[in-house]
Amino acid sequence: MSDDRQPPGLFSNENRQQWDRARERMRAEVGDQKYDTWFSALELLRQEDSLVYLTMPTKFLRNWMNQHYLELIRARIAAEFKGVDKVVIEVRTPNPKMTSTLATAPGLRALAPGFKSAPQQPSAKAADEQRPCASVSSRRASAARGNGGTEAEGFVGSRLDRRLTFATFKVGKSNDFAFAAARRAAEQCAQGAAPLFNPLFVHASVGLGKTHLLQAMAREASDGRRRVLYLTAERFMHNFGNALRDQTAYALKEDLRSIDMLVVDDLQFLQGKILRAEFSHLVNALIDTGRQIVVAADRPPAQLESLDERASSRFKGGLCVEIGPLDEELRQRVLESRIAAAKEQHDAFVVPRDVVTYIAKVITSNGRDLDGAVSRLLAHASLSGAPICLSTAEMAIRDLVNSHEPKRVKIDDIQKLVASHYNVSRADIVSSRRTANVVLPRQVAMYLSKALTPRSLPEIGRRFGGRDHTTVIHAVRKIENLIAKDNGVAQVVELLKRMLNEQ
Repeated sequence: MSDDRQPPGLFSNENRQQWDRARERMRAEVGDQKYDTWFSALELLRQEDSLVYLTMPTKFLRNWMNQHYLELIRARIAAEFKGVDKVVIEVRTPNPKMTSTLATAPGLRALAPGFKSAPQQPSAKAADEQRPCASVSSRRASAARGNGGTEAEGFVGSRLDRRLTFATFKVGKSNDFAFAAARRAAEQCAQGAAPLFNPLFVHASVGLGKTHLLQAMAREASDGRRRVLYLTAERFMHNFGNALRDQTAYALKEDLRSIDMLVVDDLQFLQGKILRAEFSHLVNALIDTGRQIVVAADRPPAQLESLDERASSRFKGGLCVEIGPLDEELRQRVLESRIAAAKEQHDAFVVPRDVVTYIAKVITSNGRDLDGAVSRLLAHASLSGAPICLSTAEMAIRDLVNSHEPKRVKIDDIQKLVASHYNVSRADIVSSRRTANVVLPRQVAMYLSKALTPRSLPEIGRRFGGRDHTTVIHAVRKIENLIAKDNGVAQVVELLKRMLNEQ
C-alpha cells in the first residue's frame, strides 16, 4: 500500500521495511507514550550510501530530537540499514494537502507534530504478544488485513497487552471498588445488557493500574460479538486528525456511533478545540443510544482542562471512581507476582522474603517503580551470579527509593527552552527589550518558572534581568488568561512543560 507521506522515488521498498523495523525498535525502547508524543512525527526521506535522512515537521522539534534522541535513533537505524552509520534530521516541506486542511482547523494546527498519516504494522513478534482492540469497521478491517493493508478507513484501536487482564490485576483496599465497577461494566457489555454505570470514569496518579484495568475491560467485553474500541487520547487525535485531513470525518463518526463500548485512556492528553468538541459529541451520542463509555485520566473530570462543559457534565453524572496509592500489603503482592513472572523466564532468580518486605516498605510511589526494582534485582542476579540479599537490594534500588520526589526544573533550563521555541536568544528574554517578539516568550518563561520551580516571585524577577515581583505576577496572570482563551498558547505551554519534565 502506498504511503503519501513520503515523496515517491526517494527510497525503496526494502528501505521502507528497514524503517518500519527501526521504528518498532524505537517504540520498544522508549515506550508507547513517549513514542507517540515525539517519534510519530519522524519520517524517512532517503538513504545515500552510509547516510540516512529523516524529517520532522518543525525546526523546534528537529532540534529537540537532535538534542535528546539522535544517538538512539542512529543506533536503531544502524541496526537495520546495512552500512549506515550516520543520521541527519531535516525540517520537511509541509504536505500541501495536509496544510490546507489544517489551515481551516485552528484547533488542529498545534497538533501537527503528533499526526501520523497511516498506522504502522506490528512486527510478527509484537503481533503475537499484543493485539489491537477491535476496529470500528470490523469487516473492512479484516479485509484490509487479509490484503496486507492497514485499517485506514476506520478507527484503529490501540494495542492490548495480553498480560493486562482481570486475572493478573492485584486487588487491595485502594482499588477494590474500581476493580468491581470495571468488571461489572465489562460483563454487562459482554452479555449485551444495558450499561449499569455509564459513563464510568477512573482516575488515579501514574503507575497505579488505570491502563491495566481499562485494557482488562476491553479484552473481557470484546468476545467476538461486541464491538469494543480501546484507544489512548493520542490515538483518538491521530485517527480523527487523519479523517479531517482526508475529508472522511462524517463516515468515521457514523462508524464510531455503532460500537458497543468505547474505552479511552489518558484523557488528560486530549488537545485541540475541534477534537475536544468532536469527542464531546461522540460521548453524548453513545450515551444517548445506551452504549458503554469508559474513560481514565490522572485527575477527576472537574479538573480536566481537556474537557468542554458538556462532556465534563456527562462524566460527573456517571460513576467516578479513584484508584488510591498502593498500601504496603498490596505493594508486596504486586512484587511477588512480578518476581514469579520473572522466575518463569529465569529459573535461578530467587528473592528472599526479607528483601521483598524491604522493597515493599521503602518504594511507596507506584507500581512502575516496583517493576523497576524487580528488573534491577534480576540484572544484579544474572550479571554477578551472586545470590540476592538485603545489602544487594539496597544498592540495586537506591535510585528508586526517592523517585517520588518531584523533578527539579531550573530557571536556566526554562529560559533556554523557551528561547529556542520562540527563536529568540536567552539574552533577549532577560534583557529590557519590550518588542512583541520578546515580551511573550519572556512572560511564558516567567509563568513556567512560577509553575515548575519552588522559587519565590522576587527571586524569579531577579533571574529575569532584575525585574520586580509585580512584573512576574503580571506575566503569570497574562499567560493564565491566554491559556484560557487561546488554545494555541495553551498547547504550546503544555508542550514546553512536557519537554522540561523529560529533560
